[in-house]
Amino acid sequence: MRKKLPIGIENFSEFSTEDFYYVDKTLFIAELLQNWGKVNLFTRPRRFGKSLNMSMLKYFFEIGSDPALFDGLKIMQEKELCEKYMGKFPVISISLKSIDGRSFESASAALRTVIGNEARCFDYLRISTKLSDDDKKAYAQLTEVGSSQGGVYAMTEDVAAAGLKTLSQLLEKHYNQKVILLIDEYDVPLDKAFQAGYYEEMVNLIRNLLGNALKTNDSLYFAALTGCLRISKESIFTGLNNLKVHTISDVRYDEFFGFTNADVDELLQFYGLSAYKSVFRDWYDGYRFGDVDVYCPWDVINYCDLLLADSKAEPENYWANTSGNDLIRRLLKKADLSTRNEIEQLISDESITKTIRQELTYRDVEDSIDNIWSVLYSTGYLTHCGRLPGRRMKLRLPNREVKELFVDLVKDWFEEMTLADSARITRFCAAFPNEDVVTIQEMLHDYLWDSISVRDTAVRTNMKENFYHGMLLGLLRSQGNWLVKSNAETGEGYSDISIQTPNRIGIVIEVKYADDGNLEAACKEALEQIEEKKYAEGLKRGGMKKVIKYGIAFCEKTCMVMKKDSYIIS
Repeated sequence: MRKKLPIGIENFSEFSTEDFYYVDKTLFIAELLQNWGKVNLFTRPRRFGKSLNMSMLKYFFEIGSDPALFDGLKIMQEKELCEKYMGKFPVISISLKSIDGRSFESASAALRTVIGNEARCFDYLRISTKLSDDDKKAYAQLTEVGSSQGGVYAMTEDVAAAGLKTLSQLLEKHYNQKVILLIDEYDVPLDKAFQAGYYEEMVNLIRNLLGNALKTNDSLYFAALTGCLRISKESIFTGLNNLKVHTISDVRYDEFFGFTNADVDELLQFYGLSAYKSVFRDWYDGYRFGDVDVYCPWDVINYCDLLLADSKAEPENYWANTSGNDLIRRLLKKADLSTRNEIEQLISDESITKTIRQELTYRDVEDSIDNIWSVLYSTGYLTHCGRLPGRRMKLRLPNREVKELFVDLVKDWFEEMTLADSARITRFCAAFPNEDVVTIQEMLHDYLWDSISVRDTAVRTNMKENFYHGMLLGLLRSQGNWLVKSNAETGEGYSDISIQTPNRIGIVIEVKYADDGNLEAACKEALEQIEEKKYAEGLKRGGMKKVIKYGIAFCEKTCMVMKKDSYIIS
Protein backbone atom coordinates (compact mmCIF):
# COMPACT_ATOMS: atom_id res chain seq x y z
CA MET A 1 0.00 0.00 0.00
CA ARG A 2 1.34 3.45 -0.97
CA LYS A 3 2.37 5.81 1.84
CA LYS A 4 -0.12 8.57 2.57
CA LEU A 5 0.73 12.17 1.75
CA PRO A 6 1.13 14.19 4.98
CA ILE A 7 -1.19 17.12 4.28
CA GLY A 8 -1.23 19.30 7.41
CA ILE A 9 0.58 16.70 9.55
CA GLU A 10 2.81 18.42 12.13
CA ASN A 11 3.17 15.63 14.68
CA PHE A 12 6.38 13.77 13.89
CA SER A 13 5.25 10.51 15.46
CA GLU A 14 2.38 10.14 12.97
CA PHE A 15 4.79 9.70 10.07
CA SER A 16 5.80 6.36 11.48
CA THR A 17 2.62 5.22 13.24
CA GLU A 18 0.25 6.28 10.43
CA ASP A 19 2.60 5.49 7.50
CA PHE A 20 2.96 8.97 6.01
CA TYR A 21 5.60 9.85 3.45
CA TYR A 22 8.45 11.70 5.19
CA VAL A 23 11.07 13.96 3.62
CA ASP A 24 14.01 13.25 5.91
CA LYS A 25 15.17 16.38 7.72
CA THR A 26 16.55 14.61 10.80
CA LEU A 27 20.14 15.78 10.26
CA PHE A 28 18.80 19.12 11.46
CA ILE A 29 19.27 17.62 14.93
CA ALA A 30 22.97 16.97 14.35
CA GLU A 31 23.61 20.42 12.93
CA LEU A 32 21.75 22.04 15.82
CA LEU A 33 23.98 20.25 18.33
CA GLN A 34 27.20 20.81 16.40
CA ASN A 35 26.56 24.55 15.91
CA TRP A 36 25.73 24.96 19.55
CA GLY A 37 23.61 27.86 20.68
CA LYS A 38 21.95 28.22 24.05
CA VAL A 39 18.92 29.92 22.47
CA ASN A 40 18.23 29.43 18.76
CA LEU A 41 15.65 31.34 16.73
CA PHE A 42 14.68 30.08 13.26
CA THR A 43 12.66 32.46 11.10
CA ARG A 44 11.01 31.02 8.01
CA PRO A 45 7.80 31.70 6.06
CA ARG A 46 4.64 29.82 7.02
CA ARG A 47 4.12 26.29 5.66
CA PHE A 48 7.82 25.52 5.33
CA GLY A 49 8.06 22.80 8.01
CA LYS A 50 8.85 24.79 11.16
CA SER A 51 6.26 23.05 13.34
CA LEU A 52 7.18 19.59 12.07
CA ASN A 53 10.86 20.18 12.81
CA MET A 54 10.01 21.28 16.34
CA SER A 55 7.95 18.15 16.83
CA MET A 56 10.88 16.09 15.51
CA LEU A 57 13.20 17.68 18.10
CA LYS A 58 10.74 16.86 20.85
CA TYR A 59 10.48 13.18 19.92
CA PHE A 60 14.24 12.84 19.56
CA PHE A 61 15.30 14.41 22.86
CA GLU A 62 12.35 13.65 25.15
CA ILE A 63 12.71 11.10 27.92
CA GLY A 64 10.43 8.16 27.23
CA SER A 65 10.09 8.69 23.47
CA ASP A 66 10.14 5.68 21.17
CA PRO A 67 13.48 5.51 19.29
CA ALA A 68 11.79 3.34 16.66
CA LEU A 69 10.22 6.53 15.28
CA PHE A 70 13.64 7.30 13.79
CA ASP A 71 14.36 3.86 12.33
CA GLY A 72 15.82 4.17 8.84
CA LEU A 73 16.27 7.94 9.07
CA LYS A 74 19.57 9.74 8.53
CA ILE A 75 20.12 10.78 12.14
CA MET A 76 20.46 7.12 13.19
CA GLN A 77 23.75 7.00 11.30
CA GLU A 78 25.13 9.41 13.92
CA LYS A 79 25.45 6.67 16.53
CA GLU A 80 27.52 8.51 19.14
CA LEU A 81 25.23 11.51 18.99
CA CYS A 82 22.14 9.33 19.36
CA GLU A 83 23.62 7.47 22.35
CA LYS A 84 24.44 10.74 24.08
CA TYR A 85 21.31 12.77 23.39
CA MET A 86 18.43 10.59 22.22
CA GLY A 87 15.71 10.27 24.88
CA LYS A 88 17.85 11.92 27.54
CA PHE A 89 16.09 15.21 28.31
CA PRO A 90 12.85 16.55 29.75
CA VAL A 91 11.31 18.63 26.95
CA ILE A 92 8.83 21.49 27.22
CA SER A 93 7.20 22.06 23.86
CA ILE A 94 4.54 24.70 23.20
CA SER A 95 3.08 26.48 20.20
CA LEU A 96 1.86 30.07 20.43
CA LYS A 97 -0.07 29.97 17.15
CA SER A 98 -3.40 29.78 19.00
CA ILE A 99 -2.77 32.91 21.12
CA ASP A 100 -5.44 35.13 19.66
CA GLY A 101 -8.35 37.23 20.82
CA ARG A 102 -10.18 40.48 20.30
CA SER A 103 -8.89 41.77 23.63
CA PHE A 104 -5.74 41.37 25.66
CA GLU A 105 -7.71 39.57 28.36
CA SER A 106 -8.87 36.84 25.99
CA ALA A 107 -5.39 36.48 24.44
CA SER A 108 -3.82 36.29 27.90
CA ALA A 109 -6.31 33.57 28.85
CA ALA A 110 -5.33 31.66 25.70
CA LEU A 111 -1.66 31.86 26.71
CA ARG A 112 -2.49 30.57 30.19
CA THR A 113 -4.29 27.66 28.55
CA VAL A 114 -1.24 26.78 26.46
CA ILE A 115 1.06 26.87 29.48
CA GLY A 116 -1.41 25.02 31.70
CA ASN A 117 -2.02 22.27 29.15
CA GLU A 118 1.72 21.72 28.71
CA ALA A 119 2.24 21.64 32.48
CA ARG A 120 -0.46 18.97 32.81
CA CYS A 121 1.59 16.69 30.54
CA PHE A 122 3.91 16.27 33.54
CA ASP A 123 1.22 15.28 36.04
CA TYR A 124 3.64 12.94 37.80
CA LEU A 125 5.26 16.03 39.33
CA ARG A 126 2.32 16.16 41.78
CA ILE A 127 3.65 13.06 43.56
CA SER A 128 7.35 13.35 42.76
CA THR A 129 9.53 12.48 45.72
CA LYS A 130 12.18 14.83 44.34
CA LEU A 131 10.00 17.91 44.83
CA SER A 132 9.28 19.79 48.04
CA ASP A 133 5.82 20.84 49.17
CA ASP A 134 6.55 24.35 47.93
CA ASP A 135 7.57 22.93 44.56
CA LYS A 136 4.29 21.01 44.34
CA LYS A 137 2.37 24.17 45.22
CA ALA A 138 4.17 25.97 42.41
CA TYR A 139 3.17 23.15 40.05
CA ALA A 140 -0.44 23.33 41.27
CA GLN A 141 -0.52 27.05 40.45
CA LEU A 142 0.23 26.15 36.82
CA THR A 143 -2.40 23.44 36.51
CA GLU A 144 -5.37 24.41 38.67
CA VAL A 145 -8.55 25.47 36.88
CA GLY A 146 -10.60 28.16 38.58
CA SER A 147 -14.23 27.23 39.23
CA SER A 148 -15.32 30.83 38.74
CA GLN A 149 -13.37 31.28 35.48
CA GLY A 150 -15.42 28.91 33.37
CA GLY A 151 -12.71 26.28 32.99
CA VAL A 152 -9.84 28.75 32.39
CA TYR A 153 -6.61 28.12 34.26
CA ALA A 154 -6.55 30.05 37.54
CA MET A 155 -2.91 31.17 37.32
CA THR A 156 -2.31 34.89 37.48
CA GLU A 157 -0.56 36.76 34.68
CA ASP A 158 2.63 36.88 36.78
CA VAL A 159 2.50 33.12 37.33
CA ALA A 160 1.96 32.60 33.61
CA ALA A 161 4.87 34.88 32.69
CA ALA A 162 7.13 32.78 34.91
CA GLY A 163 5.43 29.51 33.95
CA LEU A 164 8.00 28.09 31.54
CA LYS A 165 10.84 28.88 33.93
CA THR A 166 8.95 27.36 36.87
CA LEU A 167 8.18 24.20 34.90
CA SER A 168 11.82 23.95 33.81
CA GLN A 169 13.03 24.13 37.41
CA LEU A 170 10.58 21.47 38.57
CA LEU A 171 11.52 19.10 35.74
CA GLU A 172 15.24 19.56 36.40
CA LYS A 173 14.71 18.68 40.07
CA HIS A 174 12.67 15.61 39.17
CA TYR A 175 15.06 14.24 36.51
CA ASN A 176 18.31 15.81 37.70
CA GLN A 177 18.72 16.92 34.10
CA LYS A 178 18.47 20.31 32.46
CA VAL A 179 15.51 20.99 30.18
CA ILE A 180 15.12 21.57 26.45
CA LEU A 181 12.55 24.26 25.65
CA LEU A 182 10.78 24.42 22.26
CA ILE A 183 8.55 27.39 21.37
CA ASP A 184 6.85 27.28 17.97
CA GLU A 185 5.38 30.38 16.26
CA TYR A 186 6.64 32.70 18.98
CA ASP A 187 5.63 35.87 17.08
CA VAL A 188 2.00 35.00 16.29
CA PRO A 189 0.62 36.60 19.51
CA LEU A 190 2.38 39.86 18.62
CA ASP A 191 0.96 39.87 15.09
CA LYS A 192 -2.55 39.20 16.37
CA ALA A 193 -2.19 41.82 19.12
CA PHE A 194 -1.02 44.45 16.65
CA GLN A 195 -4.03 43.81 14.43
CA ALA A 196 -6.44 43.91 17.39
CA GLY A 197 -4.98 46.97 19.13
CA TYR A 198 -3.38 45.60 22.33
CA TYR A 199 0.20 45.33 21.06
CA GLU A 200 1.98 47.02 24.01
CA GLU A 201 0.30 44.77 26.58
CA MET A 202 1.17 41.64 24.63
CA VAL A 203 4.77 42.77 24.09
CA ASN A 204 5.17 43.12 27.86
CA LEU A 205 3.70 39.68 28.50
CA ILE A 206 5.77 37.89 25.85
CA ARG A 207 8.91 39.81 26.91
CA ASN A 208 8.43 38.63 30.50
CA LEU A 209 7.62 35.06 29.45
CA LEU A 210 10.69 34.73 27.22
CA GLY A 211 12.95 36.73 29.53
CA ASN A 212 12.19 34.39 32.44
CA ALA A 213 12.45 31.24 30.34
CA LEU A 214 15.51 32.09 28.27
CA LYS A 215 17.59 34.67 30.11
CA THR A 216 17.46 33.87 33.83
CA ASN A 217 16.73 30.15 33.64
CA ASP A 218 19.59 28.04 35.05
CA SER A 219 17.54 24.90 34.36
CA LEU A 220 17.71 25.41 30.60
CA TYR A 221 19.93 23.14 28.50
CA PHE A 222 19.02 24.83 25.24
CA ALA A 223 16.02 26.37 23.56
CA ALA A 224 14.74 26.55 19.99
CA LEU A 225 12.12 29.02 18.77
CA THR A 226 10.48 29.45 15.40
CA GLY A 227 8.58 32.30 13.81
CA CYS A 228 8.07 34.24 10.59
CA LEU A 229 9.75 37.46 11.70
CA ARG A 230 12.81 38.31 13.72
CA ILE A 231 11.33 40.72 16.26
CA SER A 232 13.92 43.25 17.43
CA LYS A 233 15.78 42.68 20.66
CA GLU A 234 14.55 46.03 21.95
CA SER A 235 11.03 44.68 21.70
CA ILE A 236 11.02 41.28 23.42
CA PHE A 237 14.58 39.91 23.61
CA THR A 238 16.00 42.67 25.83
CA GLY A 239 19.25 41.59 27.47
CA LEU A 240 19.25 38.16 25.86
CA ASN A 241 22.92 37.87 24.90
CA ASN A 242 22.86 34.13 24.16
CA LEU A 243 20.40 34.33 21.23
CA LYS A 244 21.49 32.95 17.85
CA VAL A 245 19.20 34.00 15.03
CA HIS A 246 18.98 31.95 11.81
CA THR A 247 17.01 33.77 9.13
CA ILE A 248 16.25 32.80 5.53
CA SER A 249 19.42 34.64 4.51
CA ASP A 250 21.74 32.43 6.57
CA VAL A 251 23.54 29.44 5.07
CA ARG A 252 23.32 27.34 8.22
CA TYR A 253 20.25 25.11 8.32
CA ASP A 254 19.32 26.31 4.83
CA GLU A 255 18.29 22.86 3.56
CA PHE A 256 16.21 21.84 6.60
CA PHE A 257 13.16 24.03 5.98
CA GLY A 258 11.38 23.49 2.68
CA PHE A 259 11.98 20.81 0.05
CA THR A 260 15.20 20.83 -1.93
CA ASN A 261 15.32 19.87 -5.58
CA ALA A 262 16.53 16.39 -4.60
CA ASP A 263 13.67 16.04 -2.09
CA VAL A 264 11.09 16.84 -4.79
CA ASP A 265 12.71 14.51 -7.34
CA GLU A 266 12.55 11.65 -4.86
CA LEU A 267 8.96 12.37 -3.83
CA LEU A 268 7.70 12.65 -7.42
CA GLN A 269 9.46 9.44 -8.39
CA PHE A 270 7.95 7.63 -5.40
CA TYR A 271 4.42 8.60 -6.50
CA GLY A 272 5.03 8.19 -10.23
CA LEU A 273 4.69 11.89 -10.95
CA SER A 274 8.15 12.72 -12.33
CA ALA A 275 6.64 13.80 -15.65
CA TYR A 276 5.17 16.84 -13.85
CA LYS A 277 8.50 18.12 -12.53
CA SER A 278 8.59 21.20 -14.76
CA VAL A 279 5.12 22.23 -13.58
CA PHE A 280 6.14 21.87 -9.93
CA ARG A 281 9.28 23.91 -10.60
CA ASP A 282 7.40 26.69 -12.38
CA TRP A 283 4.71 27.03 -9.73
CA TYR A 284 6.29 26.11 -6.39
CA ASP A 285 10.11 26.37 -6.62
CA GLY A 286 12.19 29.55 -6.53
CA TYR A 287 12.62 30.29 -2.83
CA ARG A 288 16.22 30.94 -1.81
CA PHE A 289 17.18 30.06 1.77
CA GLY A 290 20.87 30.73 2.37
CA ASP A 291 22.60 29.09 -0.60
CA VAL A 292 19.87 26.53 -1.34
CA ASP A 293 16.89 26.76 -3.70
CA VAL A 294 13.78 25.27 -2.11
CA TYR A 295 10.17 24.47 -2.89
CA CYS A 296 7.24 25.19 -0.60
CA PRO A 297 6.36 21.79 0.98
CA TRP A 298 2.69 22.69 1.47
CA ASP A 299 2.28 23.32 -2.26
CA VAL A 300 4.19 20.26 -3.40
CA ILE A 301 2.28 17.86 -1.16
CA ASN A 302 -1.13 19.32 -1.99
CA TYR A 303 -0.57 19.28 -5.75
CA CYS A 304 0.77 15.72 -5.57
CA ASP A 305 -2.39 14.72 -3.77
CA LEU A 306 -4.53 16.40 -6.43
CA LEU A 307 -2.62 14.76 -9.31
CA LEU A 308 -3.01 11.32 -7.78
CA ALA A 309 -6.77 11.83 -7.93
CA ASP A 310 -6.83 13.61 -11.31
CA SER A 311 -3.84 13.38 -13.64
CA LYS A 312 -5.13 16.35 -15.65
CA ALA A 313 -5.52 18.67 -12.65
CA GLU A 314 -4.11 22.17 -12.98
CA PRO A 315 -1.85 23.57 -10.23
CA GLU A 316 -3.47 25.80 -7.65
CA ASN A 317 -2.46 28.59 -5.27
CA TYR A 318 -2.18 26.54 -2.08
CA TRP A 319 0.35 28.56 -0.06
CA ALA A 320 -1.01 31.91 -1.13
CA ASN A 321 -4.52 30.94 -0.05
CA THR A 322 -3.53 30.07 3.53
CA SER A 323 -3.15 33.71 4.57
CA GLY A 324 -5.04 36.97 4.33
CA ASN A 325 -2.10 38.45 2.36
CA ASP A 326 -2.61 41.76 4.16
CA LEU A 327 1.02 42.78 3.65
CA ILE A 328 0.61 43.07 -0.11
CA ARG A 329 -2.60 45.04 0.35
CA ARG A 330 -0.76 47.42 2.69
CA LEU A 331 1.98 47.85 0.09
CA LEU A 332 -0.52 48.64 -2.65
CA LYS A 333 -2.38 51.16 -0.50
CA LYS A 334 0.85 53.00 0.36
CA ALA A 335 2.31 52.72 -3.14
CA ASP A 336 3.42 55.88 -4.88
CA LEU A 337 4.30 55.95 -8.58
CA SER A 338 7.82 54.62 -7.90
CA THR A 339 6.49 51.68 -5.88
CA ARG A 340 3.87 50.85 -8.50
CA ASN A 341 6.65 50.77 -11.07
CA GLU A 342 8.60 48.35 -8.87
CA ILE A 343 5.57 46.09 -8.56
CA GLU A 344 5.29 46.10 -12.35
CA GLN A 345 8.94 45.03 -12.53
CA LEU A 346 8.28 42.13 -10.17
CA ILE A 347 5.19 40.97 -12.05
CA SER A 348 7.31 41.13 -15.22
CA ASP A 349 9.82 38.68 -13.67
CA GLU A 350 12.40 41.41 -13.17
CA SER A 351 14.21 42.10 -9.90
CA ILE A 352 14.27 45.17 -7.69
CA THR A 353 16.97 46.24 -5.22
CA LYS A 354 16.09 46.98 -1.61
CA THR A 355 17.79 47.44 1.75
CA ILE A 356 16.49 44.63 3.95
CA ARG A 357 15.89 45.03 7.67
CA GLN A 358 15.34 41.67 9.34
CA GLU A 359 14.96 43.12 12.84
CA LEU A 360 11.61 44.85 13.04
CA THR A 361 8.72 45.27 15.40
CA TYR A 362 5.18 44.93 14.09
CA ARG A 363 4.77 48.67 14.60
CA ASP A 364 7.74 49.30 12.30
CA VAL A 365 5.95 47.63 9.40
CA GLU A 366 3.59 50.58 9.05
CA ASP A 367 6.34 53.21 9.27
CA SER A 368 7.53 53.00 5.68
CA ILE A 369 7.14 51.16 2.39
CA ASP A 370 10.76 50.00 2.74
CA ASN A 371 9.82 48.08 5.89
CA ILE A 372 6.95 46.40 4.06
CA TRP A 373 9.44 45.21 1.41
CA SER A 374 11.59 43.74 4.21
CA VAL A 375 8.66 41.86 5.71
CA LEU A 376 7.54 40.58 2.28
CA TYR A 377 11.03 39.12 1.93
CA SER A 378 11.06 37.57 5.40
CA THR A 379 7.63 36.02 4.98
CA GLY A 380 8.27 34.42 1.57
CA TYR A 381 6.44 36.68 -0.86
CA LEU A 382 9.81 37.75 -2.26
CA THR A 383 13.11 35.92 -2.48
CA HIS A 384 16.63 37.16 -3.07
CA CYS A 385 18.58 36.64 -6.28
CA GLY A 386 21.73 38.48 -5.34
CA ARG A 387 23.36 40.15 -2.34
CA LEU A 388 24.89 43.63 -2.42
CA PRO A 389 26.90 45.57 0.18
CA GLY A 390 25.07 47.32 2.98
CA ARG A 391 22.28 44.79 3.53
CA ARG A 392 20.99 45.46 0.03
CA MET A 393 19.46 42.61 -1.92
CA LYS A 394 18.11 42.01 -5.37
CA LEU A 395 14.58 40.70 -4.86
CA ARG A 396 12.12 38.93 -7.15
CA LEU A 397 8.91 36.94 -6.99
CA PRO A 398 9.81 33.31 -6.30
CA ASN A 399 7.41 31.52 -8.65
CA ARG A 400 4.22 31.56 -10.64
CA GLU A 401 2.00 30.96 -7.61
CA VAL A 402 3.12 34.16 -5.88
CA LYS A 403 3.12 36.04 -9.18
CA GLU A 404 -0.54 35.17 -9.78
CA LEU A 405 -1.33 36.19 -6.21
CA PHE A 406 0.22 39.62 -6.83
CA VAL A 407 -1.69 40.02 -10.09
CA ASP A 408 -5.00 39.08 -8.42
CA LEU A 409 -4.43 41.49 -5.54
CA VAL A 410 -3.44 44.25 -7.95
CA LYS A 411 -6.76 43.74 -9.75
CA ASP A 412 -8.65 43.89 -6.43
CA TRP A 413 -6.75 47.00 -5.35
CA PHE A 414 -7.37 48.73 -8.67
CA GLU A 415 -11.09 47.97 -8.53
CA GLU A 416 -11.33 49.25 -4.96
CA MET A 417 -9.39 52.40 -5.86
CA THR A 418 -11.47 53.19 -8.93
CA LEU A 419 -14.84 52.46 -7.33
CA ALA A 420 -14.02 55.01 -4.63
CA ASP A 421 -14.42 57.78 -7.26
CA SER A 422 -17.99 57.12 -8.33
CA ALA A 423 -18.37 60.23 -10.49
CA ARG A 424 -15.28 59.39 -12.50
CA ILE A 425 -16.19 55.76 -13.13
CA THR A 426 -19.81 56.66 -14.00
CA ARG A 427 -18.55 59.08 -16.66
CA PHE A 428 -16.23 56.39 -18.04
CA CYS A 429 -18.96 53.75 -18.25
CA ALA A 430 -21.49 56.18 -19.76
CA ALA A 431 -19.14 56.72 -22.71
CA PHE A 432 -19.72 53.14 -23.92
CA PRO A 433 -23.47 53.33 -24.73
CA ASN A 434 -22.90 56.93 -25.89
CA GLU A 435 -20.34 55.65 -28.44
CA ASP A 436 -17.84 58.25 -27.18
CA VAL A 437 -14.61 56.57 -28.29
CA VAL A 438 -12.45 59.59 -27.44
CA THR A 439 -13.61 59.70 -23.81
CA ILE A 440 -13.25 55.91 -23.40
CA GLN A 441 -9.69 55.98 -24.71
CA GLU A 442 -8.59 59.07 -22.75
CA MET A 443 -10.03 57.84 -19.45
CA LEU A 444 -8.71 54.32 -19.98
CA HIS A 445 -5.26 55.84 -20.50
CA ASP A 446 -5.64 57.68 -17.20
CA TYR A 447 -6.70 54.50 -15.40
CA LEU A 448 -3.71 52.64 -16.84
CA TRP A 449 -1.38 55.37 -15.64
CA ASP A 450 -2.83 55.12 -12.13
CA SER A 451 -2.69 51.33 -12.11
CA ILE A 452 -0.08 48.60 -12.48
CA SER A 453 0.37 46.94 -15.84
CA VAL A 454 1.84 43.69 -17.15
CA ARG A 455 4.79 44.26 -19.43
CA ASP A 456 6.65 40.96 -19.14
CA THR A 457 7.81 39.79 -22.58
CA ALA A 458 7.95 36.22 -21.29
CA VAL A 459 4.27 36.15 -20.37
CA ARG A 460 1.98 34.65 -22.98
CA THR A 461 -0.21 37.11 -24.87
CA ASN A 462 -3.45 35.52 -23.66
CA MET A 463 -2.32 35.95 -20.03
CA LYS A 464 -1.68 39.66 -20.67
CA GLU A 465 -5.07 39.97 -22.32
CA ASN A 466 -6.64 38.32 -19.28
CA PHE A 467 -5.04 40.92 -17.03
CA TYR A 468 -6.43 43.90 -18.95
CA HIS A 469 -9.72 42.08 -19.54
CA GLY A 470 -10.10 41.69 -15.77
CA MET A 471 -9.26 45.33 -15.15
CA LEU A 472 -11.81 46.55 -17.71
CA LEU A 473 -14.42 44.12 -16.44
CA GLY A 474 -14.07 45.48 -12.90
CA LEU A 475 -14.66 49.01 -14.15
CA LEU A 476 -17.75 48.12 -16.15
CA ARG A 477 -19.31 46.04 -13.40
CA SER A 478 -19.48 49.16 -11.25
CA GLN A 479 -22.82 49.86 -12.97
CA GLY A 480 -25.17 47.82 -10.86
CA ASN A 481 -28.08 48.03 -13.33
CA TRP A 482 -26.01 46.66 -16.24
CA LEU A 483 -25.87 42.95 -17.03
CA VAL A 484 -22.15 42.45 -17.66
CA LYS A 485 -20.94 39.01 -18.74
CA SER A 486 -17.37 37.82 -19.13
CA ASN A 487 -16.48 35.28 -21.81
CA ALA A 488 -20.19 34.60 -22.25
CA GLU A 489 -21.34 32.34 -25.07
CA THR A 490 -23.05 34.96 -27.20
CA GLY A 491 -22.51 33.71 -30.75
CA GLU A 492 -20.38 31.01 -32.33
CA GLY A 493 -17.72 31.54 -29.69
CA TYR A 494 -17.03 33.50 -26.54
CA SER A 495 -16.77 37.30 -26.51
CA ASP A 496 -14.51 38.86 -23.88
CA ILE A 497 -17.19 41.15 -22.47
CA SER A 498 -20.86 41.60 -23.32
CA ILE A 499 -23.16 44.19 -21.76
CA GLN A 500 -26.92 44.66 -21.67
CA THR A 501 -28.14 48.04 -20.39
CA PRO A 502 -31.65 48.81 -19.04
CA ASN A 503 -32.53 50.86 -22.14
CA ARG A 504 -31.75 47.79 -24.26
CA ILE A 505 -28.40 48.83 -25.66
CA GLY A 506 -26.10 45.87 -26.16
CA ILE A 507 -22.29 46.24 -26.11
CA VAL A 508 -19.69 43.71 -27.27
CA ILE A 509 -16.03 44.25 -26.33
CA GLU A 510 -13.08 42.22 -27.56
CA VAL A 511 -9.72 42.80 -25.84
CA LYS A 512 -6.33 42.29 -27.49
CA TYR A 513 -2.74 42.74 -26.32
CA ALA A 514 -0.43 44.26 -28.94
CA ASP A 515 2.88 42.50 -28.31
CA ASP A 516 4.48 44.41 -31.18
CA GLY A 517 3.04 47.74 -30.07
CA ASN A 518 0.78 48.04 -33.12
CA LEU A 519 -2.40 49.03 -31.33
CA GLU A 520 -4.33 49.88 -34.48
CA ALA A 521 -3.75 46.46 -36.02
CA ALA A 522 -4.77 44.75 -32.74
CA CYS A 523 -7.99 46.79 -32.59
CA LYS A 524 -8.89 45.85 -36.15
CA GLU A 525 -8.19 42.20 -35.38
CA ALA A 526 -10.54 42.43 -32.38
CA LEU A 527 -13.35 43.93 -34.46
CA GLU A 528 -12.88 41.33 -37.20
CA GLN A 529 -13.13 38.58 -34.60
CA ILE A 530 -16.42 40.02 -33.32
CA GLU A 531 -17.81 39.83 -36.86
CA GLU A 532 -16.39 36.43 -37.76
CA LYS A 533 -17.55 34.80 -34.52
CA LYS A 534 -20.92 36.60 -34.59
CA TYR A 535 -20.56 37.68 -30.98
CA ALA A 536 -23.49 40.11 -31.30
CA GLU A 537 -26.02 37.36 -32.02
CA GLY A 538 -26.65 36.63 -28.37
CA LEU A 539 -27.43 40.27 -27.67
CA LYS A 540 -29.96 40.28 -30.49
CA ARG A 541 -31.66 37.24 -29.03
CA GLY A 542 -31.61 38.95 -25.64
CA GLY A 543 -33.90 41.70 -26.95
CA MET A 544 -31.38 44.50 -27.40
CA LYS A 545 -32.60 47.29 -29.72
CA LYS A 546 -29.09 48.52 -30.52
CA VAL A 547 -25.69 46.79 -30.59
CA ILE A 548 -22.30 48.57 -30.31
CA LYS A 549 -19.02 46.75 -30.98
CA TYR A 550 -15.67 47.81 -29.54
CA GLY A 551 -12.17 46.52 -30.16
CA ILE A 552 -9.75 47.60 -27.42
CA ALA A 553 -6.00 47.01 -27.63
CA PHE A 554 -3.43 47.38 -24.84
CA CYS A 555 0.34 47.50 -24.67
CA GLU A 556 1.79 48.16 -21.23
CA LYS A 557 0.30 51.56 -20.21
CA THR A 558 -1.04 52.53 -23.64
CA CYS A 559 -4.32 51.63 -25.28
CA MET A 560 -6.46 52.26 -28.33
CA VAL A 561 -10.24 51.99 -28.72
CA MET A 562 -11.97 51.42 -32.06
CA LYS A 563 -15.70 51.08 -32.71
CA LYS A 564 -17.57 49.24 -35.42
CA ASP A 565 -20.57 51.08 -36.80
CA SER A 566 -23.47 50.41 -34.46
CA TYR A 567 -26.81 49.30 -35.78
CA ILE A 568 -30.45 49.39 -34.71
CA ILE A 569 -32.33 46.10 -34.48
CA SER A 570 -35.85 46.41 -35.90
